[in-house]
Amino acid sequence: MTITRRTVLAGTALAAAPVGGSAALAQTNTATPSASASPTTAGSRQAPGFYRYKVGDIEVTAINDGFARRPLEGFVSNAELKDVQAAMQEAFLPSDALPITFNTLVLSQGDRLTLIDTGNGDMGAPTSGRWMENFRAAGFDPAQVDTVVISHFHGDHINGLRLKDGTAVFANAEIMVPEAEWAFWMDDARMNQAPEGMKGAFQGVRRVFGPMAQTVKRYAADKEIVPGLTSIAAPGHTPGHTAYMLSSGSGKLMVMSDITNHPALFVRHPEWSAVFDMDADQARATRRRMLDMAASERAQVAFYHAPFPATGHIAKEGTGYRFVPVQWNPAV
Repeated sequence: MTITRRTVLAGTALAAAPVGGSAALAQTNTATPSASASPTTAGSRQAPGFYRYKVGDIEVTAINDGFARRPLEGFVSNAELKDVQAAMQEAFLPSDALPITFNTLVLSQGDRLTLIDTGNGDMGAPTSGRWMENFRAAGFDPAQVDTVVISHFHGDHINGLRLKDGTAVFANAEIMVPEAEWAFWMDDARMNQAPEGMKGAFQGVRRVFGPMAQTVKRYAADKEIVPGLTSIAAPGHTPGHTAYMLSSGSGKLMVMSDITNHPALFVRHPEWSAVFDMDADQARATRRRMLDMAASERAQVAFYHAPFPATGHIAKEGTGYRFVPVQWNPAV
């Protein structure tokens, strides 16, 4: 892994502000303001951010953790700012900052509850940190969680495992992480040799995983790690970054993790590189491979950073691709 100045800057930002065929979908955001709420108060918040759909016999619930605004300048490391602004304008997004959303998944299989990533916890931007509120609104409790599967070790994916005060959030859950990701971030020599600006990212990983290091289970690529969920090596964004294929009956969902950041930029322009991609060349190759697979198979996909509920399909378009959201359906 070559550590560049951009890698250092990305690591600093993450440490400082951690941020089948088609499945039938159902939005269950039905909470309403209390009768005593004033009109102003009632209009100041959205309904809880959760969204359910089925993949075969598995019920998937997307849980939103809010968003963070990232200045647009410098975010795409290999494109001119004017070109990035043009892509934002085409997508009716602001031209000065990118609203990055955070979306985790809950898999319900009978009595078994599995999480894929955990959000920012209480370590993110003021506009994030909504995960637990939305998780509970969806009818779940942290004590019910059997397994937490982590895709990679950036703060917006792992900080929900442990609060600032050190409290473990999912005390009864088995924690599963990619073995390649663990090997990179938990290597003492690599941390000691890292540039100063990247040490915070290493320390953030140790804060989360250090107290549970003896019990964390490490999984390999291309293995079924829980029933119906198979890991797919997707390196580049980080050394052990992992995507997944969720399968049940004839239903399939490609869980793309951070293959792209916002689809308006990196699905439309897969040759672009985000500042967070630790190995830009490898990340681009992985992105092309996964997007090609999704488009050719007309597979349903889920992205961590797509607009909520962050699921849809990939269509080939010119030299790039287009993200097509799955249509809302009132029945699960």
